Amino acid sequence: MTIGSSYNYPSQAAGVEVRKKRSTPSKWKPRFPNPPDLCFDYRALVEQKDGIARATDPQHRICIIGAGVTGLTAARELLRCGFRHITLIEQSSRIGGRHLTVPGSPQSSASHTPFEMGAMRMPLFNREGELPTEGRSLMAYYAKTFDLTLSDFANPGSQWVKSTGIYLREGRLAAEAAPQMLIWKNTDGQTPPPSDELQAVHAKWRAFADRMTRHVAEMYAGDDWEAAWAAIVEKYHAVSFRELVGMPALQRWNRDAPGDFGGMGMSVKESAIFYAIGIGDGSWGAFYDVCALYPLRTAIFGFSSHLQLVHGRVDEQGDPLPDSPLVNSNAVFDSTGLQFDKPRYLGLAALSECLMFMQPDESTQSFYEHCQQSSEGLLTDCAVSRLKKLGSGKIRVYFNRKHSQPELTQEHFNDFDSVIMTLPSWLIETRVKLEDFTPQMLPFETINAYKTAHWETSCKVFAPLKKSFLSGNTNIPQAIVTDSFIHDVYTYRYNESYSYDCILLSYTWEDDATKLSCFSDKELIAKCAEELDRILMNSSNIQQRISPYIGLQRAVVQRWMTDKNSLGCAKLYRPGTYHDAVRLLKYNRDYSKASGLYLSGESFSVDAGWTEPCFRGAVDAVIHICDKTDARFNGGFTMDDYPHFHHAT
Repeated sequence: MTIGSSYNYPSQAAGVEVRKKRSTPSKWKPRFPNPPDLCFDYRALVEQKDGIARATDPQHRICIIGAGVTGLTAARELLRCGFRHITLIEQSSRIGGRHLTVPGSPQSSASHTPFEMGAMRMPLFNREGELPTEGRSLMAYYAKTFDLTLSDFANPGSQWVKSTGIYLREGRLAAEAAPQMLIWKNTDGQTPPPSDELQAVHAKWRAFADRMTRHVAEMYAGDDWEAAWAAIVEKYHAVSFRELVGMPALQRWNRDAPGDFGGMGMSVKESAIFYAIGIGDGSWGAFYDVCALYPLRTAIFGFSSHLQLVHGRVDEQGDPLPDSPLVNSNAVFDSTGLQFDKPRYLGLAALSECLMFMQPDESTQSFYEHCQQSSEGLLTDCAVSRLKKLGSGKIRVYFNRKHSQPELTQEHFNDFDSVIMTLPSWLIETRVKLEDFTPQMLPFETINAYKTAHWETSCKVFAPLKKSFLSGNTNIPQAIVTDSFIHDVYTYRYNESYSYDCILLSYTWEDDATKLSCFSDKELIAKCAEELDRILMNSSNIQQRISPYIGLQRAVVQRWMTDKNSLGCAKLYRPGTYHDAVRLLKYNRDYSKASGLYLSGESFSVDAGWTEPCFRGAVDAVIHICDKTDARFNGGFTMDDYPHFHHAT
């Protein structure tokens, strides 16, 4: 997400907060920054030597639908627990889901710069001065476990770019004599954006956000936190982000009204600028009509702090570590002998590949090796068509193999004790029939919540970038934010030894992405390059084209709304629908023991667009399956330690 992507104050405030002494200390309590609803230290449970629990019913048959990060995490953690009958079904011929790392040189065996067409900048919830892998998050845990190489992400407006260009209102934001691109150099991370107009907008955002962050850090995970968060939800759940921006600012927070932090107090003109530029880190306008709680969660609770670029499981030269499983294999195959994408261990895809191919300490096999011993351990190119609840209590899963070849497709089925559903919710509604689940197992309110969830569209245009741009160019800014149809431009480098760098030529969301849907990929690539050249040439202080630096013939476009395996890039919620999102979040606790169905992943979380809720959703499903099967939890954990969710009405 673009929202708040340079806002590091939560990680700084966390180091100085003053908390009241807790009456019931617990090692399962999280620390700030971390998500507000899931007030639990998932890392503390998962990072134990023997994992979450030890299975007492290892024959319990489990089906996981979807081999994205959620499904892969659930499979790995169930294997660590000792469950032995696990089937993972994936509709495509690759793993990773919306973690989509496209090889910039797909035919080359050499390491190269990847393009992250999905998630690309990771929050690890580390505090100021702390290594990212020491953050109290599952992303930090897995990054450390798998030896992933990280670096600070080159966000616009941050100290991790040489400069950020800002081009609004055709270069006449401050009534310059000639059109100009404003240049923001923020080498210390504290320099406000250029121009009085931008600084006024920036100051109003910071005044609001800093006040809220400071008080939230003080209250977080304390005895009064649940009540305080419920008060914040009550204040803002029916308010749009657009309304929050214009809502009068609060000069002083009142402890007797802990949920009220006022608004940002921006004028109509300031709001229009904020719509286009955020705080210099990219347009926030695509999110103006979502529930105000979404940007508040994103910025205030650590999703915006110290974001990291994942280079992969690589050495200093950017080559995969030699002990990476199957890195030199010619091909990998599922349990039926179908070939799927082999591991490269480059970029964010390395995370999914490690979950699949690396052996946990508690097991003698990786999940991939485990699947090779079963004819139905891993099924790729296989689409689930329906789930039927049987009188025996089991769930019959119907699926079509060779999904990509309709003329060869045949329907099969197997019966399972538990089914973990990780698909984007619109895929469930349009592709998977749920039969004979009673209202006590699957209430209408739950079905309606995932059917009516809002999934946003996104479009990315990536291309190779000549090394000379970042090494020698001093005229064109490294990152550019505009109010034109390209919106946000990012350039960055993975490794000196790679033959090229990369440019995210256009990054758009929601309506800004939808308006680009009528163009073919080739047309869109050409239009983006032409528009960026036009902006640069029209800026009197630049007047240089960027297109000569870009390998346009090797550009790649990803449109998530039309991706048949996704139907959207992230789940958001409109004003007034937050309780529906929480209803999905708490389904496993309330109904899964009776239904045998576990809803897991970002579709059933309240933190859209991030990897952390995928991890946590997977672990949530594992916790509840362990509870149902009377597994022995490790570390003294009991379900009494696990949070309840009180905000769905």
